[in-house]
Amino acid sequence: QVQLVESGGGLVQAGDSLRLSCAASGRTFSSYAMGWFRQAPGREREFVAAISRSGGSRYYADSVKGRFTISRDNAKNMMTLQMNSLKPEDTAVYYCAADSQTAGISFYVAPRIDRYDYWGQGTQVTVSS
Repeated sequence: QVQLVESGGGLVQAGDSLRLSCAASGRTFSSYAMGWFRQAPGREREFVAAISRSGGSRYYADSVKGRFTISRDNAKNMMTLQMNSLKPEDTAVYYCAADSQTAGISFYVAPRIDRYDYWGQGTQVTVSS
């Protein structure tokens, strides 16, 4: 069991940068592959990025590739999403999620919402033009 809390959202201008953080409880954080998802009004929740347990593998949605960077620090029980060159279409509630499965994450399964067992409450990101 792990509890997740997102922070760092806010209102920014197009082209600005923002860093989101996800703090996890407990001392087993390194047992979980982690992901970021987002949901905009009127849209389904969509995959943003994922990272393996060790941090050695990272996966990104095409819409954010080259602009966003997912990272983790297992010693601090922390995952981050660095967002650069933000666009109005990035506006959404951003959620962090944890995958407790022992099988390794891959390009094919990282975007699957049902892969993840635990979710945070979300943090709002708004990008104005």
